[in-house]
Formats: sequence, C-alpha cells, structure tokens
Amino acid sequence: MHQQTLILNPQTPTPDYGFPNLLHPFLFFQNPRLKRIYNASCCIRVNHHHHAIRTLVNCKSYGFDVSVSSDHRRRSKFKFSGEKEFDVATLGNLCVDVVLNVPNLPPSSFDERKNYMEQLSKSPPDKKYWEAGGNCNMAIAAARLGLRCLAIGHVGDEIYGQFLLDVLHDEGINVIKMREEEDIVKSSSISEYETLLCWVLVDPLQRHGFCSRADFSKEPAFAWMSKLSDDVKMNIQNSKVLFCNGYGFDELPANVIASAVEYAVEVGTSIFFDPGPKGKSLAVGTPEEQEALAKLMRLSDVLLLTSEEAESLTGLGNPIAAGKELLSNGIRTKWVIIKMGSKGSILITKSGISCAPSFKVNVMDTVGCGDSFVAAIAFGYIHNMPLVHTLTIANAVGAATATGCGAGRNVANLQKVVELIKESNLNNEEGNFWNTLLDENSSKDDITILSKTTANNGFFKHETLQKVVNEVLHKLEVRLADGIFSS
Repeated sequence: MHQQTLILNPQTPTPDYGFPNLLHPFLFFQNPRLKRIYNASCCIRVNHHHHAIRTLVNCKSYGFDVSVSSDHRRRSKFKFSGEKEFDVATLGNLCVDVVLNVPNLPPSSFDERKNYMEQLSKSPPDKKYWEAGGNCNMAIAAARLGLRCLAIGHVGDEIYGQFLLDVLHDEGINVIKMREEEDIVKSSSISEYETLLCWVLVDPLQRHGFCSRADFSKEPAFAWMSKLSDDVKMNIQNSKVLFCNGYGFDELPANVIASAVEYAVEVGTSIFFDPGPKGKSLAVGTPEEQEALAKLMRLSDVLLLTSEEAESLTGLGNPIAAGKELLSNGIRTKWVIIKMGSKGSILITKSGISCAPSFKVNVMDTVGCGDSFVAAIAFGYIHNMPLVHTLTIANAVGAATATGCGAGRNVANLQKVVELIKESNLNNEEGNFWNTLLDENSSKDDITILSKTTANNGFFKHETLQKVVNEVLHKLEVRLADGIFSS
C-alpha cells in the first residue's frame, strides 16, 4: 500500500483544549468548491492515482505528526484545534430513492406489501429513476445555502452506494462512512451491508407511497452496527450542528443514535431533531427506542415537528401549547419549531413566539420540503439571525422545493429561493387562522408575526415583510454572487 508521511514540528506545544484523549480526523474534501471557505496557514494536498484528495489542515500555532494513506480506512490522528470547521452533520438515513409511477399504491397489509416490494426488486430500475434520498435532501439543501456539510451514515460498496457518493461529491458534501472493518467479519448476509433503497411510488393522482426493506424487519437495517467509530465521533465534534430524524431509527440501532446524542452534548455540538411520523411509533417502541427518543426530545437544542406530530407526542391540539410543552420538558431545548404546512411556521422560545405565514406557490411535489425547511432553519441558527428572518428563509426554501418534482438533486437551489423571496407573495388567505391562534396566547407571550402591514393590534408585533425581505435577501445574495452554491 502506497503511503506518505509528513511530520511538522513547530516550537509551540500542542494544546489539548480540555480534550486530552480525543483525536481529530483528517478531513478529505472531494469538492474543490469548498476549498475557498478555509483560511488555513498550512495546506497539505495529497494526490493518489485512485482518488484526488484535498486536505486542509490548520497548523497555525501547534505541532502534530500526520500520516496520510491512500487507504481511507486508516485515519490520521492529531489534537482537536477547538474550531468547528463544518456547519452541519447529518446522522444516518442515507438512502437511494427509486421514484416510479405506478397504477396503484402499495397494499396496506404486511404480507401483500412485502410481496409487492419483492416483485419491484426483481427488475433493477433504470438509473434515470434513482435519486439521493433521506438525509441527503437536508444536506444538499444546506450546502446550496452555503453551509459546510457532512453526511454521516452507512453507504454500501455496490452501484447504489457509488451513486450516492457521486451525488454528494458533486454537491460539495463530505461523506463519513460508519462501517468499520470488524463489522463485516461475522457477516451472515451481504445484503445487510447494501445501501438502503427506498421505493417512492407515485400513483396517477400524484399520491405517494413508500417502502423499503427496513419496513419488514423488527431490527434496524444496519443492526450489525454496535458503536460509533472514532472517525464518526471526531466529525460530530468538528460540526456545529448534528441533525437527526426519526427515520434514522430504521437504519441505526437506538443505542448508536443515543451514543451520538450524548457525544454531541459532550463536545458542544448543537442537536437538531425532527421525529417525523416515526415519533409516534418510537414512543411505544422497544425500551431502547423509547429511551433514545426521550433523550433526543430532552437534549436537542432545536426540535422540529408538524402540528400533527406535536399533538401526537403531547396530546395538545393547539400547536403553540404543544410547542410550549415540548420546550418545558427539554433540558437544553432553545427552539421548538412547529411546521404548519401551507399556513406557515411557528418558532417558540422561552422568551416569546415568532410566526411566519407561508409563501404562495404552485405546488408540484411536497417530497423534500420538510428537509429543505430544516436546512434553512440551521442556516438561521448558525448565523444567529432574528427568529422571524429564520422562519422566512425556511418557508421560502421549503416552498421553492415544492415547485419542483422530487427531492435529492431536485431540492431548491439558491437562485430559486432568492427569486421567490423577491416576489414576496405572502399567503394572506390564512389571516383568520393566525389571528385566532395568536389571540388565544396574546395575554401571556411576546409574539412577533411576519406581515405585509406595520399596524400592531396591541397584543403582538408585526414585523414588516419588506424589511425582513430586504435583510434576508442581502444575506442570500452575497452567497449567490459567489456563484459557488447556486447550482
């Protein structure tokens, strides 16, 4: 095996920053578009005949020994610098969506549904029907907003896995594989290590049905995974936000997810959690699932739920009341965000409530809208934007995705988001809904709502659309002018 070793020994000793036993991974950037983000005083580039690897290392004031190998499973080790070089890391839920038009959606019964999927699987679909799915949607949407992203999860060695790697590579997203060599020593079936496929089935009425092999097993798809590798831990440590969603439990054992949450708390990485439709079943799932779900609900910095999901977990039909309940039950929770679909969104903190009606668009497909929405919430959170501004961007990104078909590479690009915000076509048809909802809480909370008018009713503050749009556009157009993140 070809290997190169570089040794750098400046005079200044290595600081441990309170993490004496933690080792920092070498970061392999596959997309040169990300290179310009970093301002390192020392740059090491290693090119091998199989892979072009660009590695940037901050060597400003400390020393370390670096060993670089063409074998990706061997990682360089050096002290953590105290700087988080990535904005968002997604955990698990990496899959390939196979999008097919079908005359009828899958049957509801377990056996018939399983047979239906097996029949589909007998004929490998043409590559034109493949698309990156799961957490790839969030990572791609975040990268297109200019955030530096990692996707942590299992990707197989077959053609579907290579497809995922290629798609994420093209979007400037680094992939951290969770599988270690020892994981495959006692393999009982090679299929256990294959990239997860999700069949996305669309009937003539544009209704969607979903099925994957994870639906037909009591265990997660990658039940062989027992722990987080050092590489995964170091990349969680090196990210500002770790995003998890309920579908991650279809792939990863609950104890692995719980370990990632605990580690993120330990190293100061903010946790975003969207339980999705899985939240309800996890709440009555195995003891391990219930424990991991409770840990995510308590320890997440940001919780994101639809109004229906919030009601299912709290029993409260009023979305603001449900959000407050979730906020009060959290240990670290700063934001609870309730997604209201075509009505808009609500952000609840201990100090107040912010609301933003949706943008009016011609909806083509809602797949991927929620993932795009959370990517924009992460953008606002990381950049410390005003709360109504954050909701406005998130609503715009979700709406822009809805104007296209499908997710993955079809999620909104920055150009489309900017155009939609410039149009400022706020959905005013739900005015009575907002007035009724907010009046119920007006006597107790500091409430701000995005509005086309400046008039305040004495109970809540109107943040004018034009003011918010001007400030949001300025932030986005700076990135668009770069020409790097608009594809």
